[in-house]
Amino acid sequence: MSKLGNIGARLYRGEVGYDFIGKRKIWYGLSILITVVAIVGLGVRGLNMGIEFSGGAVFTTPKTSVSAPEAQHKAESVAGGHQAVVQKLGGGALRIQISGLDTKQSVPVQEELAKDLNVPVKNVNTQLVGPSWGEQIANKAWLGLGIFMVLVVLYLAIAFEWRMAVAALIALIHDLTITVGIYALVGFEVTPGTVIGLLTILGYSLYDTVVVFDSLKEASKDITKQTRFTYGEIANRSINGTLVRSINTTVVALLPVAGLLFVGGGVLGAGMLNDISLALFVGLAAGAYSSIFIATPLVADLKSREPQIKALAKRVQAKRAAAEAKDAGQEDGPDAVPAGADAEDGDGTAVVGPRQQPASRNRGRGRPSGKRR
Repeated sequence: MSKLGNIGARLYRGEVGYDFIGKRKIWYGLSILITVVAIVGLGVRGLNMGIEFSGGAVFTTPKTSVSAPEAQHKAESVAGGHQAVVQKLGGGALRIQISGLDTKQSVPVQEELAKDLNVPVKNVNTQLVGPSWGEQIANKAWLGLGIFMVLVVLYLAIAFEWRMAVAALIALIHDLTITVGIYALVGFEVTPGTVIGLLTILGYSLYDTVVVFDSLKEASKDITKQTRFTYGEIANRSINGTLVRSINTTVVALLPVAGLLFVGGGVLGAGMLNDISLALFVGLAAGAYSSIFIATPLVADLKSREPQIKALAKRVQAKRAAAEAKDAGQEDGPDAVPAGADAEDGDGTAVVGPRQQPASRNRGRGRPSGKRR
């Protein structure tokens, strides 16, 4: 068995483990810090909305010797300050996307671009996208997201319990906020591919969370009938038992997405891949983090407020305190009994020992036989 597999088996059996629940305040603080940074970035820089949402024009040129950075500079100069995004297509063609252009503005821009790029005007294809269409797409995306959230909460409340549904919902909002904030800080363009990526990571994050919840539900069955573990300790064992599985699935999922983002988008210059790959990369990492460090600790916090779970925690602590006291007494000696005190047997009843007798009567006689004389 590999070293990682051996560790996973020991984690699953509870032989080793990390105290995720006990240090949950650290993870809460870290998540709050990341979320605040994401919200500040979103408020200060805002999202770079693509023409699918803001409206604009897309010009597709034939083969040209002009590079993409040069074409972007020329496009922004002739467009009167409007932002331009240029992508190199196969065969040397260019795709120039300029946001905020209407029908009247697109005609002179098309002519100027043809002159600057040394291509015939009739060979420059122009497509206009109105802002109303993008607004409809955005509204439908928000509607789909809302329906998804409601269905998730209902399903988890029925399959598990409402506390797990609330924790999973908070974890999903946590993942969305971080991903959107990273988009604002990086400045990547938000397109329909971004929306697809966001919806994809929600499903993955939910899957990873449900795996831990399922283990916790099975382990906490009839929990109040035992006095060995508290609910928080069982939750911690559930996280450790699925930890290696979560790491493996996250790494396997992140590797191809990293190839899309860093190799496809960065090295090959495939800008259209950045829209979906960044959302997937950030969302998958945030989803794996939230399922371990946010969702399950939140469930443990909510459950610890129940009267039955509080009573269980007190019984567990009392039993452990009694066991420690017993161990401490055994360290002083198995026959050690305080002077003048009566010993107790296992069921708590007093056991009266032999009375103290004068030394002169016991001298030389050995241990009393207990027989009458």
